[in-house]
Amino acid sequence: MGNRRARERDGALYPRAPRRCTVALVNYLDALVTEARDAYTPAVLLAAGLALFLARGPHQHRPRFRSMLFFAGMHLLAVAACASSVVFESALANTLRIGSWLFGAIGFVSAAASLLFTLLLPRLRLAVPLIVQDVFVGLAMIAASLSVLSQAGFDLSGLIATSAVVTVVLGFSLQDVIGNIASGLALQIDSSVEAGDWIKVGDVVGKVVEVRWRHTAVETRNWETVLIPNAVITKSNVVILGRRRGQPPYLRRWVHFHVDWRHQPGDVIDVVQTAVKQAHLDNVAREPAPNVVLMDLADTYGKYAVRYWLTDIAPDDPTDSAVRSCVYFALQRAGMSLAMPAHALFVTEETSDRKALKTEKQLRRCRELLTRVDLFAGLSDAEYHDLARHMRYAPFGPGEVMTRQGAEAHWLYLIEDGEASVTVSDGATEHEVARLRAPTFFGEMSLLTGEPRSATVIAISEVECFRLDKAALQRLLDGRPELAAHLARVLAERHAALLEVKEGLDAQTAKRQAERQAVDLLAHIRSFFALDRR
Repeated sequence: MGNRRARERDGALYPRAPRRCTVALVNYLDALVTEARDAYTPAVLLAAGLALFLARGPHQHRPRFRSMLFFAGMHLLAVAACASSVVFESALANTLRIGSWLFGAIGFVSAAASLLFTLLLPRLRLAVPLIVQDVFVGLAMIAASLSVLSQAGFDLSGLIATSAVVTVVLGFSLQDVIGNIASGLALQIDSSVEAGDWIKVGDVVGKVVEVRWRHTAVETRNWETVLIPNAVITKSNVVILGRRRGQPPYLRRWVHFHVDWRHQPGDVIDVVQTAVKQAHLDNVAREPAPNVVLMDLADTYGKYAVRYWLTDIAPDDPTDSAVRSCVYFALQRAGMSLAMPAHALFVTEETSDRKALKTEKQLRRCRELLTRVDLFAGLSDAEYHDLARHMRYAPFGPGEVMTRQGAEAHWLYLIEDGEASVTVSDGATEHEVARLRAPTFFGEMSLLTGEPRSATVIAISEVECFRLDKAALQRLLDGRPELAAHLARVLAERHAALLEVKEGLDAQTAKRQAERQAVDLLAHIRSFFALDRR
């Protein structure tokens, strides 16, 4: 009998346990739905899901995705814990509810920011600096948190006063950190340094890959990443390589080389510059074109440099190497060699025989030049020799002024090699009237008549030139006064030929004018050299 009653009692109790569990589960689910609705959990999950699947951005946005998932996850845990507390009537229910609201608000802001900055604005082609994004997101999170706390019944006036005191304390203790943050924000706002720029700060040269709150990350050519505090950048002289307003991002490079003095600078420059311009070298700009300059004069060699514009700043050394190879082979083809770093000491006994040999070589060169110009045609060997002894070597480089219009005449110039330009100025403008090519002479009119220079002569190329002074011509005319007529006739014919070309005179008119001018010039020459007194 007792066993039967025990079995009946157990049968009456056991069916009640599942019913209690079911009731508790229903109560929990009901509380969970209520808490999720009050905490806007569906909106948080929807925003996080859209951000996760639609707004995948570059690697710099990954921390924002991680924070979004963290806050969304904490929101779900807080909602679940709050529902459990409600079912069991725990005193922690209200605290957990506020926590779920805070996590939900922050997670929603993070998800919305991901959608805004990685999906919407890029489609509108609007680029917002990363630090500005972080500031916006941070302020939105603070605003959302304050709104939640206000709705939860917290008195925010005391919190704000306490925050002000904490802010002052932190401001003094974190001055460097705050300075870096402010500097980073300034760099992002004014776009003075941007990702992709090549910069030089002190000894660091590299490409900016990211401007963060505290530092700017710079990748160097040595496969290093240097983190430069933003305050250092704002307080230092920063060189941005390859940036010039309205111009492509090119960087001028200098490739130096040395060639000894056996080769004239003009020849070296022409050979190397032509080779570099014609070569198809990677990362070497066509415009502006490469050029070669003589940088300095050393004891036994000239210091030259190829200047070219680098189109890609990263491979600077490989491009310099290619340019050096081009220079080397160009010099080899031209029979020129790079100068060796050496010092030569010449010890020469300056004997009378050596002096005589040097003098004889110079005299032969001068006599040959005198015989090639018609101004001194018909002189005797003794007269050529006497003039050659008084000639002075006077070379000129390209662009140098050999004589200037209006200046007093001291020399007659004889060009052995090279080319020069003759220009005349009317006070306002200057224009070219003739070109002089070797062998020729100029300055004869002023020297023979005493008149000021009538034109400016400028060397176009390297000019090998000799000059004669009035004293040498005075000795020549003193010995043979009749040469004055020959000089006057040559000068008059030369001037008439120039007028024939410039003014279109016919041959007969030019001849008559030359004859008349020869008479006038002869009188000027005889008067200037005082030949009539003898």
